[in-house]
Amino acid sequence: MKPNGTDANTPHGTESDYREYEDPQAPLKRALKLGGWALVALTIVSLAVWGGMRDLPGIWGVLLGSAIGGGFVLLTVVSVLLTSNTTPATTMTVVLGSWLVKLLVLMGLLAWLRTMTFYDTAAFAVTIIAALVVVLATEVWGIMTTRTLYVG
Repeated sequence: MKPNGTDANTPHGTESDYREYEDPQAPLKRALKLGGWALVALTIVSLAVWGGMRDLPGIWGVLLGSAIGGGFVLLTVVSVLLTSNTTPATTMTVVLGSWLVKLLVLMGLLAWLRTMTFYDTAAFAVTIIAALVVVLATEVWGIMTTRTLYVG
């Protein structure tokens, strides 16, 4: 034993010191958490800006844009997390299948929304693009900064 209580064979601590880094789902869980919070923050800021500029139609545009843009990205992480204990082939099938379903639902929803006039289209477009970018960037940052073991 070294004076600081670590074993001479483990240069940086005992095996129990590394248990918190052994969860293979930790990066995805962190990405989902940070992406969700980023979406909430973006929605609040967008509601203040677009609600002030365009009143109720701006608010509806923001809510729709946040739900569609953020939901599209966050549901991908959820599908990977739900299949993380299966085979890689199953995970890829679910991820690609859910992406196809999301795309079809998105096309139908956008076709339906085209006929509606209760929301502001500028608020909707800006918020959906901002939500996609902000949530995806936050998820990537969350995954890349999560401390995890690559070799057990």
